[in-house]
Amino acid sequence: MAEFSATSTSTATGIVVALQANYLEVELHAPPDGIPGRLLCTRRTRLSHRGAAVHVGDQVSIEAIDPVQARAVVADVAPRDSWLTRPPVANVSLVVVVLAVDQPSFDPDQASRFLLTAERTGLDVQVVLSKRDLLPPDQLEQLCERLRRWGYEPIALSSETGEGVEALQQRLRGTALAVLCGPSGVGKSSVLNRLLPHLSLRVGAVSGRLQRGRHTTRHVELFALGDTSKVADTPGFNRPDLPDDPRELGVLFPELRQQLDPWPCRFRDCLHRGEPGCGVSTTWERYSLYASGLEELVALSRQGRGG
Repeated sequence: MAEFSATSTSTATGIVVALQANYLEVELHAPPDGIPGRLLCTRRTRLSHRGAAVHVGDQVSIEAIDPVQARAVVADVAPRDSWLTRPPVANVSLVVVVLAVDQPSFDPDQASRFLLTAERTGLDVQVVLSKRDLLPPDQLEQLCERLRRWGYEPIALSSETGEGVEALQQRLRGTALAVLCGPSGVGKSSVLNRLLPHLSLRVGAVSGRLQRGRHTTRHVELFALGDTSKVADTPGFNRPDLPDDPRELGVLFPELRQQLDPWPCRFRDCLHRGEPGCGVSTTWERYSLYASGLEELVALSRQGRGG
């Protein structure tokens, strides 16, 4: 965690936990005597002049504190350890991809696109299967085993019964800042309500015709899980993007990376399409998804070069 020095009670340090229009909500690390622990802040003009944007998750230095109005001004932003652009969150250490086992039904293509987006961050990725109470135990285990073959050890939970919630709590308490993402309607807000019952976050229904959830989270906000851990709730989105460079796609599949560990390809620019000397088989479940995504990216790359 980045640190600033506070020279008087009119300065302090904290973390941005939410954005409200042109205002930042900052939670102080060690509030001086008589200062509220959470302040509504504006930004110093000089930050805008030098292009220093401030986002949720940023470690900031604040000054000009008004303890009566619980207001202050953000004066500086610490360098970030990591940065997510979609959703925009700074200093994340764990990406939690929430996928429903049903309502909406599990979609391997959509799940994979979210996982690829998570893998692009270079951070640890945890899969959570929500609504486990909607599947019989044998089918749930089959789905969990399927994800293990993809390279993930999922946590299956139910916001209705509470099953699996403790396992997720332990996982999240072991990381400084986790971000929850996933398709709309999979139950991210319900999961957070289970983890932190006092939140009472708004929960939306799933469209019967489209099997997509209505957006209930409109902005990014951080919630404390303990003294040292926070979790971010983020707006859902239904179609994440593939990477721009075809060569980046392969390393985003854990099961492909595992194959390359003992037997790397003969050629550095290999795209793993069955070329001679390639160290990757074509028999793994998501190979067809990889191949189709690769074709899409190669076609877009050619268009970008003018044919």
